Amino acid sequence: MIIGLEGTIVKKEPTLVHLNVHGVVYEVFVSLLTSMAIEGKQVNLHTTHIVREDAQLLYGFVDPHEKVMFDRLIKINGVGPKVGMAICSTFSPQSFLHIVQNADVSTLKRVPGIGPKSASRILVELSGFMPEMEGGVSVTQQHHIEAEMALETLGFKKEVISKVLKTIQAQDTATLVKEALKKLQ
Repeated sequence: MIIGLEGTIVKKEPTLVHLNVHGVVYEVFVSLLTSMAIEGKQVNLHTTHIVREDAQLLYGFVDPHEKVMFDRLIKINGVGPKVGMAICSTFSPQSFLHIVQNADVSTLKRVPGIGPKSASRILVELSGFMPEMEGGVSVTQQHHIEAEMALETLGFKKEVISKVLKTIQAQDTATLVKEALKKLQ
């Protein structure tokens, strides 16, 4: 899993960059906001690596909050990387957080490829699940976020995970996941 790249830009287009990292050139898809934030030839990108049957794709972000936003979006049923990047290109993480908190369907519908049903579903899915984008995240919150993401990967529903994690007092992600699994069984 590639979680970050630091290197020299060989080619830059509005939605992708070719990044030379010690002689290996990676094609990294970026949002318009990340593309505008890249200045100069040297760049450090936080990446999401998606492996599919027919391709391995890298999505890069200058802002770690934008990466968190993208990662949350692509976990929603019916939201793929293209729609996730369209949302990241349209809204900054802070403005998107505001849209989610206010359940602003009409603003979210402005994104190409998102209609009223998709916008409503996205807002419902993300409602209450975006604390990691609200600025500083405590270590305890980070452990809860990591445990939540691990349990989602195992196929448990967000609502159930959230309720169970609130009942567990643990100091690390591994213990949270173990205790949650006991309660979820």
